[in-house]
Amino acid sequence: MRLALYQPDIAQNTGTILRLCACFGIPVDVIGPAGFDMSDRALKRAALDYLPHVELVRHAGYETFMEQRAAATTSPGRLILLTTKAATPHCDFSFAPDDTLMLGRESAGVPDAVHDRVNARITIPMRPGLRSLNVAVAAAIVLGEALRQTGGYPHP
Repeated sequence: MRLALYQPDIAQNTGTILRLCACFGIPVDVIGPAGFDMSDRALKRAALDYLPHVELVRHAGYETFMEQRAAATTSPGRLILLTTKAATPHCDFSFAPDDTLMLGRESAGVPDAVHDRVNARITIPMRPGLRSLNVAVAAAIVLGEALRQTGGYPHP
């Protein structure tokens, strides 16, 4: 299981997600360009002392990310997009241990070209008339369900 952030806008959300992934042993791909300074110093401020505990891979752009997935020596698994534009609720989706969960920009999600290249799109069911959840909250909800389904929670 991996988590991918597509051009994140807000350093604090990225820091929260890095901390979440550090706690669960989940690698993170950050696909640039980001809307903030992605230096180790800036990320350390956002992720506090959890940054050394997360496997973080920075990608210059989406094409670089996709090329690295294609060049992987083992199957990179499915790319699953969390989006408000999906019909399948995350709790009705069958996750696999090698899935990569992708979250879009806080301000704009992902472009149609990215939607077209993922293996599946899922959404978090919400009350009608409300727009979306915070990206870090959405990551926690869906990652929690994916880890539950796949038995991927760390064992103390």
